[in-house]
Amino acid sequence: MIIIPAIDIKGGKCVRLAQGDFGRVTVYAENPVDMALAWEQEGAELIHIVDLDGSVAGLPRNAEKILEICKKVNVPIQVGGGIRNRATIDHYLSAGVSGVILGTAALQDEKFVRAACRYYAGKVILGIDALDGFVAVRGWTQTTETTAADLAGRYEDCLPKAIVYTDIKRDGMETGVNIEATRALAKKVSIPVIASGGVATIADVEKLLAIKDCPIYGVIIGRALYTGAVSLPEAIKKSKNIS
Repeated sequence: MIIIPAIDIKGGKCVRLAQGDFGRVTVYAENPVDMALAWEQEGAELIHIVDLDGSVAGLPRNAEKILEICKKVNVPIQVGGGIRNRATIDHYLSAGVSGVILGTAALQDEKFVRAACRYYAGKVILGIDALDGFVAVRGWTQTTETTAADLAGRYEDCLPKAIVYTDIKRDGMETGVNIEATRALAKKVSIPVIASGGVATIADVEKLLAIKDCPIYGVIIGRALYTGAVSLPEAIKKSKNIS
C-alpha cells in the first residue's frame, strides 16, 4: 500500500478544509511548492494535489502552482479539481503530471470519462467523494442520489488507474478512516481503491493494511501529516513492513 501526502490548494496556498467546508479553512503553507518539496524529502513516492478553487469553478484555478510543483519535485503527482475536458487533461499530462482525477465529470459526463480512460490509458483516476454513502460533486457543494458503489460500477469496464474514495464527513477531521465503507467499495469493484479522509494516527494505516480480502492500493493523508499526528517516514515504513 502506498502512502500519499495531500496538498490542497486554495487561493495559491496550501490549506486543509474540515469536512470539505470552504468556510473552515486552515492555511498550512503560503507556498504549496515548499510542502511538495518537504514531502519529497521525507520519502513520498506520490503526491496528491487538489485545486480546490478549480473543483468549484469547473476549470483550473491554481494550475500555475501545480505545474511549478511538477517541475521542482521528482515525485509523481496526481491532480484533481476542475478537470472537465480533454484540453485540461492534455495540459496537465504534457507538463509531466502522472495522473488526473476526474470527480464531478465521472458523475455528470460519463461519455467524456469513458473516452478519457481509453485515450489516456493508465492516467485517469476516478474521484468518488461520498457523504453518508452518496456522491457529492463540485467541490462537495452538491450532493446527489447516486451511491459511491453504483458510480464506481459504471466504470468497471473502462479500466481507470484507480479510485480515490473520500468519506467527506471524516475528511480533515482526524476521526479515523471509514474502513468498512472503503473495504466494501474495494470488494465490489476490481479497480484499485485509494482510501481518503479521516486518517488520525498510524493505527489507521495499520487497519487498512490489515484488510486482506481486497487489498487497498493506497491511502491519502492530509491534516494528520500537517499537525504531526502522523509521521510520513513512519507511515511509509509501516506500509512496507519495515521495522
